[in-house]
Amino acid sequence: MKNFFGFIFISLLILNVEGISSEKLINSLQEGEKLIFIRHAYAPGNGDPENFDLKDCSTQRNLSKIGIEQSKKIGLFFKNNNIKIDKVLSSEWCRCKDTARIAFKNFETYKALNSFYDEKFASNEKIQINNLRNYIKKWNNDKNLVFVTHFVVISGILNKGTNSGEIIISDKNFNIIGSIETM
Repeated sequence: MKNFFGFIFISLLILNVEGISSEKLINSLQEGEKLIFIRHAYAPGNGDPENFDLKDCSTQRNLSKIGIEQSKKIGLFFKNNNIKIDKVLSSEWCRCKDTARIAFKNFETYKALNSFYDEKFASNEKIQINNLRNYIKKWNNDKNLVFVTHFVVISGILNKGTNSGEIIISDKNFNIIGSIETM
């Protein structure tokens, strides 16, 4: 019974759908072969602290309780709607890895998904976006491919801004099919 109400609640989280109904969006995801870009769940603040260390989560901006709950909702959405996943790739930032772990359990990190927001990483943008495009070009699976990443990466590849925990669905040609708000 709890899962049933969770399903209803999660289904109602679809707030911002571009030109497609909630049912059609879920059906599209169930068909597979989609790219799913997820901005990490809610982690209060902006950017990272000056003492930021990629290998030390205590120096980074991390998920809040709201972000943890949001990550659980993301996972339930995929599970309750029987959406098949080939693999989940995540940025190396802890807030992305935590979102991926809580939502999907299994994931791999992929450097092309790392943030380039901070000035010390800004020069990585072009190579990361090219590496991501090449990875997607070579990807061939009848399931979906999930990327848990940052605002700047999603904006760089899809030319679309996102909110924390927002899910953007596209085809392999980066045509946006729809989006799901999870806040």
